[in-house]
Amino acid sequence: MMAVSALAQASIVTAPAGSPAAWAWLLPVVPALSAGVLLLGGRRLGRGAGWLAVAISAITLGMAGWLVTWLAARPPGQRRVTHTVADWISAGELEVGWAVLVDPLSAAMLLLVTGVGTLIHLYSIGYMAGDERFSRFFGYLNLFLAAMLVLVLGESLLVLFVGWELVGLCSYLLIGFWFDERPNASAAKKAFVVNRVGDVGFLVAMFVVFGAVGSLSLTQVLPAADTVAGGLVVAVGVLLLLGATGKSAQIPLYVWLPDAMAGPTPVSALIHAATMVTAGVYLVARMSPWYAQVPGVGMLVAAIGAATALVAALIACAQLDLKRILAYSTISQLGYMFMAVGVGAYGAGVFHLLTHGFFKALLFLAAGAVMHAMGEHTDIRVMGGLARAMPVTAVTAGLATLAIAGFPLTAGFFSKERILAATADTDGGAALLVVGLIAAALTAFYMARWFWLIFMGRPRWGRGAAPIPADAGRSTAPPPPRDLHPHEAGWTMAVPLVLLAVGSAAGGLLTVGAEHGLLAQWLAPSVVAFESSAHLIGHGLLQAIAITLALAGLAAGAWRYRAGPVATSPASAPVVGFARDAFRVDALLRAAVVTPGRWLAEGAVWVDTHVIDGAVNGAARLTRGLAQGGRQLQTGLVRGYALAVLVGAVVVLVLLARTNLTAAVFGALGAP
Repeated sequence: MMAVSALAQASIVTAPAGSPAAWAWLLPVVPALSAGVLLLGGRRLGRGAGWLAVAISAITLGMAGWLVTWLAARPPGQRRVTHTVADWISAGELEVGWAVLVDPLSAAMLLLVTGVGTLIHLYSIGYMAGDERFSRFFGYLNLFLAAMLVLVLGESLLVLFVGWELVGLCSYLLIGFWFDERPNASAAKKAFVVNRVGDVGFLVAMFVVFGAVGSLSLTQVLPAADTVAGGLVVAVGVLLLLGATGKSAQIPLYVWLPDAMAGPTPVSALIHAATMVTAGVYLVARMSPWYAQVPGVGMLVAAIGAATALVAALIACAQLDLKRILAYSTISQLGYMFMAVGVGAYGAGVFHLLTHGFFKALLFLAAGAVMHAMGEHTDIRVMGGLARAMPVTAVTAGLATLAIAGFPLTAGFFSKERILAATADTDGGAALLVVGLIAAALTAFYMARWFWLIFMGRPRWGRGAAPIPADAGRSTAPPPPRDLHPHEAGWTMAVPLVLLAVGSAAGGLLTVGAEHGLLAQWLAPSVVAFESSAHLIGHGLLQAIAITLALAGLAAGAWRYRAGPVATSPASAPVVGFARDAFRVDALLRAAVVTPGRWLAEGAVWVDTHVIDGAVNGAARLTRGLAQGGRQLQTGLVRGYALAVLVGAVVVLVLLARTNLTAAVFGALGAP
């Protein structure tokens, strides 16, 4: 807990007037204004709409670089700077200003979001060329960038939550961008609804924090971590974890992310690498003083991450769609990040978040280039041999494959090694370490499969297409295109691939320098430092095991698929089919949640229609019937009224006569 106290006592200063921190609030404003221009009048700009969006994104990158440079020049103890733009909410004891918090953690996220985001914007110029909603797409991209910057810079949980919800809105708009096709619209709704489930946890957590601390400002909430009752800290940790599992696609709320592949490929890259899915990891790291107070909740975070990493990796091994393989890969890698922050290695989790941003963005953009060349075909069984036609894409994708597999000296190798080492140095981390190693081997295997079936071997497209085994699921695959001539995309798509490949290869440089690396030293004022509590295995031996598993996984994947798709044996077919169907989790959720929810909704509609509305409408119908009957008496004709009087008089006389006759009869009989 000494590390927690040291962090809590770190000074938080107000941004000097005229400093970059005092202007940091403009970072989200600039792309937000651009988004407004593009959405309202972008059609008039034509292709210039894309270049405007790229320029705005590049400007935010420049502003972020200026801000980070200024922050790095300050003493380490003075790198937590706030600036209040304006008062926002004042209601009783609740006082919330629209303010920004600039510190090493937010600075690292700023560079990732704006850097990778700018490259994806540039890539989209070529990828989305010819789309009829070209300007709208770039408006949404700029809005997504603005939303993530609000989230990263928010000085209070409430401002952070505004960005949290805005990225959810943008994901809905972009996943369903091609809403003309029903599956795309359904995928967008699924992402939106599943994330709202997690957001309930975030909302309730804010209520608990305000009740315990009396503020939502992070500058007051974070230092108060060790003064709040333990039960409340546990509640906040679990509730925020629920929100994080939604945004970062962890068990049980990961089911939206594979379907998010319905959006254009640049959207997939932006969501997976730099924006939405990183938000959950960022939230846990930001609240590290609270999680450090309750290690049991942290181990729950780590356990969920480990289970997600393993399950998603197993599913990825059986998928056939080149983007869905990467989607499950993202879920698995996010599980690694949750393992890290769960055991208290927040710096290692953020390190893997940054390196993952490079190689996962590269993998998705490479997948987009392949789809662009293959007429939007996504089944890896009908590809092969594309390295000869697309050498730049193949080389850069190969570097990303090595990085995510943990090949020595790549960015992914260093960040994964830090996570595995942290689990090995944690009490109760043995199971986490074993799961992490298995997931690492599976990652190397399915990524080698992905790369080999797409780029290597004989082509399974065109006139000389290689045959596909009949029992390899060929009946469900689209026919190999016969008239395609794959080639490299234009420079706007190639340049981002090359730059991201450099990051994927050289990202490990963040580990050089101080005892735990430059990044760990940089993040020290923002997150709780990791404290080793066990040594399950020597770090040298652990590194050797990790390297061996990575190389074995890559070799196994390349060897098994060296000749293309392989036939599935009758014995393994049910298992492969089960994994290909994602363990039927979606069907289980439909049966356990969606169907009962539909029945409940339909029952509520029946009660509302037949009971509540029935009673009200029945009374109205009775009143209307009586009124209509009474209205018939008011004809407005004098002769009708005279006839009614005459009939009434006759009836009265008959009744009187009948009464007198009855009395006379009873009198004659002597009745009293």
